[in-house]
Amino acid sequence: MKALERIPGFGERERDLVAIAMLTAVYFAAGKLGLSMAFVHPSSTAVWPPTGITLAAFLILGYRVWPGIFLGAFLVNLTTAGTVITSLGVATGNTLEGLVGAYLVCRFANGRNAFDRGPDTFKFAILAGVVSTMVAATFGVTSLSLGGFAPWKEYKDIWLTWWLGDAVGNATVAPLLLLWIADVRVRWKIAKVGEFAALVVSTIVVGEIVFGSFVLHGAKNYPLEYLCIPFLIWAAFRFGPREAATITLLLSAIAIRGTLHGIGPFAFGTKNDSLLLLQSFMGIVAVMTLALAVIFAERLRAEEQIRNLAVTDPLTGLANYRRLVDALDLEIKRFGRTRRTFAVLLLDLDRLKQVNDAHGHLAGSRALCRVAEVLRVYCRDIDTAARYGGDEFALVIPEAGRREAEQVAQRIRERVAQDAELPQLSISIGAAVYPRDGESRDALLESADRALYAMKRRPYEGARLLGPRPSWRAS
Repeated sequence: MKALERIPGFGERERDLVAIAMLTAVYFAAGKLGLSMAFVHPSSTAVWPPTGITLAAFLILGYRVWPGIFLGAFLVNLTTAGTVITSLGVATGNTLEGLVGAYLVCRFANGRNAFDRGPDTFKFAILAGVVSTMVAATFGVTSLSLGGFAPWKEYKDIWLTWWLGDAVGNATVAPLLLLWIADVRVRWKIAKVGEFAALVVSTIVVGEIVFGSFVLHGAKNYPLEYLCIPFLIWAAFRFGPREAATITLLLSAIAIRGTLHGIGPFAFGTKNDSLLLLQSFMGIVAVMTLALAVIFAERLRAEEQIRNLAVTDPLTGLANYRRLVDALDLEIKRFGRTRRTFAVLLLDLDRLKQVNDAHGHLAGSRALCRVAEVLRVYCRDIDTAARYGGDEFALVIPEAGRREAEQVAQRIRERVAQDAELPQLSISIGAAVYPRDGESRDALLESADRALYAMKRRPYEGARLLGPRPSWRAS
């Protein structure tokens, strides 16, 4: 859809028509694939990926693309079994199923962001996997039975197969599409790529051991399904929900192929019974794996947030004193290896008390944030900007000497002076260069502090920001 927005002459109506046409084609292809594994009835299968495609489409593109789902479902069923009337009934149920599922997920499970939190993931599984899928099963089987294409005495078996196929489709296909479309970028180092490749290969191997016969010749039905669990946990803990959903679907494809060939722990009785047992297992495994991945990712985010709070000033968002100390120690160690100097600037917001008295403490807090924003925007990524305490800030400038420190200080003063927001602000700055002005962290900060207050004692330099450039010296 985003690519279509860049095509000249493509408005919202044209984009919707293209999306509807693509959904129709994808739904039809996926539907034919699913119905190739229909054994209890030509229109009822335990493997039905279009349900997941439908739910993902509604959550991502919106309800307006429903004609694509309706038309795709109608064509699939019309070319399989039944009449135009029964196909319309089945298509209506499949479309309503997606609409109901999308509404429930948006209303109670945080919509397309359902996999950001553990509780929302379980709500997604219940609402989309269990509740909404009853709609299509009921509409579909009832339409076929009323049309004379399904015996009423087999209603329960056909309904159960239909419902389970849709439920597992929502549990496996929808999360995969939602998670990958939300973020298709892979930001891994080489070691991580290698680990994921090892996970994929291991999953294929264990899948063939459990659901294939190339390892255990003649042993077709050993209950080895538990061998899959460690690899799913590996995916959940080491990679995250997106990759966990991918590995789950890969294992599901291997399991379905093996089960259809009568191999694996679920190959008992008829092929439909075997698929029902397998899909029950895969549905539970998919939900549990995804939930583990989401909960673990949520924990990692919480730990990262705690770490950030430990080194971040809550008001300005800059580094706090602890992070400043770490940065200074790091630069001192780097100097020992490279002999490259670095500079420290101490900045003081002038007349903050007068701002608080005249405009209130909210304006004073806003003044601190305005200075912090200047530091954040106009400093290099390798620099460390920190709130030193009260109305004072610090800036660590790696690989800088006296001249570079003076240039940075002048640029910051000018940017603060050019801020059009009221009240107008001014800052005083003191600098120190390592090791010239101090050979330890405390000595360096003390030297910069002396230079700062020397400037504040000069009214012209400490207060005025416009006009001729004030003189500069680093202590």
